[in-house]
Amino acid sequence: MTDGGLLAQLHFGREDAERDVTDRHGLLLRGGFLPTAAYDAAVSGRKMLIIGRKGSGKSAICMQLMADGGYAGKVLVTPGQTAGEAIRRFELQGLQGYWAKSLIWRYVFAVRAARHLVVHAKDAHGRKPGSVKTLVRFLKQNGELDGDRLGGRLAQGAKGLQTSLSLEAFGVKVGVDLSQAPSEGARAERQLDVIERGVARAFADLGCDSAHEPLLLMVDHVEQVWSAEPDSNEMVIGLLMAAKHAATRNGRAVRILLFLRADIYDSLAFAEGDKFHGDELRIAWTQAALRDLALARARASARVALTAEQLWQEVFPPTVENEETPAYFFRRCLPRPRDAIQFLNLCQETAWLTHGRDRITEEDVLQAGLQFSAWKLKDLSLEYLVAHPFLKNLFPLFQNAGYVVSRAALQSRFEAAKESLHRLFPAYANALTLSGIIDVLYDVGFLGVRRGSDVVFAGGYDLPVQPHEAEFHIHPCFRAALGAISAVDLRPFEPQLLDARIASGNFGPGAPGTSSLNRDARLLMQLARSCHSILAQVGRAVALTQDVRDEITVQINRILHEVNRITPEGAEPMSIDVDEYLFTAAHYFATLAAQLRDSGLEEATGIGDVVHRIEEEARRLRRSAGGSYGSSGNLASY
Repeated sequence: MTDGGLLAQLHFGREDAERDVTDRHGLLLRGGFLPTAAYDAAVSGRKMLIIGRKGSGKSAICMQLMADGGYAGKVLVTPGQTAGEAIRRFELQGLQGYWAKSLIWRYVFAVRAARHLVVHAKDAHGRKPGSVKTLVRFLKQNGELDGDRLGGRLAQGAKGLQTSLSLEAFGVKVGVDLSQAPSEGARAERQLDVIERGVARAFADLGCDSAHEPLLLMVDHVEQVWSAEPDSNEMVIGLLMAAKHAATRNGRAVRILLFLRADIYDSLAFAEGDKFHGDELRIAWTQAALRDLALARARASARVALTAEQLWQEVFPPTVENEETPAYFFRRCLPRPRDAIQFLNLCQETAWLTHGRDRITEEDVLQAGLQFSAWKLKDLSLEYLVAHPFLKNLFPLFQNAGYVVSRAALQSRFEAAKESLHRLFPAYANALTLSGIIDVLYDVGFLGVRRGSDVVFAGGYDLPVQPHEAEFHIHPCFRAALGAISAVDLRPFEPQLLDARIASGNFGPGAPGTSSLNRDARLLMQLARSCHSILAQVGRAVALTQDVRDEITVQINRILHEVNRITPEGAEPMSIDVDEYLFTAAHYFATLAAQLRDSGLEEATGIGDVVHRIEEEARRLRRSAGGSYGSSGNLASY
């Protein structure tokens, strides 16, 4: 293996932001972070909710903010299993589920702010007013001053809210002052109100809202304690409500950021949900942004001023399968940094470690692409294992077939598998319908839907799949793993009777002066014209998906190529059994028409006209080959 030069130094970083900050190959804080609209919105405070799919860069923004200056303090809350269990199980008599859980989140925010103020008052302001000293006493009395074990302290705080916290530091005697509360919920709210007023007073006494940048409170990795159960959803709804309450109560002194997975946020349903739309920002990655990210990380790892041209034309091959390399890469990734980083790193490792090269070749990209596709298919089922445990069992419906799938074809495949799916996942029987699985597969990014001349995949604010939409495309990311490498599953033309003779050149010209030579030539010309007629009809089917048109064109051009091999331009035709050859081609046309008809593609696409043309040409070839020897009737009138 060679030393690799630039390729040996090249690395696109770690897939998870936490390791990308600390690992020696980590690039996040070494120029490998690409500021995005979501990052700008988070920094400016315009948005409170940063929403994105797994691997879309939520934690990268969080880690970058933790490293940035310009804040009075930064606190990151990542609830582990113990903390998550304490929140999910938290209940208060007199309050419905998510209202109760909002109180425990409010407690977390208030305590974290209080702990910050205890240190901040001395370090930033050089004084400790009475309100801050009160917070010190409160934290000591409730065991909250030291230690970072959120789970244990949260369990203790939850118990205090359900019974009574020690509020003597604020001059409140719980047994007397809160005895008139009509319920557990009311008592807990009164206790929280005392704590939050104490925190707000300390911020005001220090003048934090005008003296400096705010305290930044962030919550990340909620998905690690989420289980798609009602109490988990209530936990997240409670978090949203508590964050809005804390941001309102503390004004400019505190800024709160929540990083939430899109599938979790979109599963929530609560009356106050419309109040959060102005706080939302969804992370969206374009191919152009992923290119910029790849270049930034390549520069950071190689520590040279690498240009885009050098990266994509010298380090990587300029094209892969006749497609510009970056376009090839990022069409085959779900639009998120994690996928791009994994694919690019895998190509580097395949070229340098496996093959010992000093640059990446097209062969390396194709080999890495097979492994990457298998990874992503497995990762998709694991990503949605909690919400859609049946997802992995839907993938066989798409194996070893075309990646363009009609609703009719999917209906047929689903009916064959429905009984088994319902038996394996009885709790999800209501979701395991044709429309149900289409919605799920679209939502997770596995299927796109054809709209006009475009294929739309989930993301942003696109409509969900509509009942009238009938053509779906497997995402390029998953096609190789499924063996769905062509648009439609069309059998190629394979005239085996000719293969050996073409390879050996053993044709031999026909006897000179006979009419059979002239007839054979005309029959072969008719086959070529039939192919051109079909291709012209395909070209007129402008509503047909381009990938399907291309696949039909490829198969018809195979026949034209064979005809040109038999009768090179300017040469006399060879003495093969042309009648048998035409019957073979006619049979192939009939099979091709049947496959296209069975594909279930909508008539509105023009597929019906293409099928009719192919069937007509098949009949024409049979008539010609079956006519009288030497006859030129059909041929002359063609």
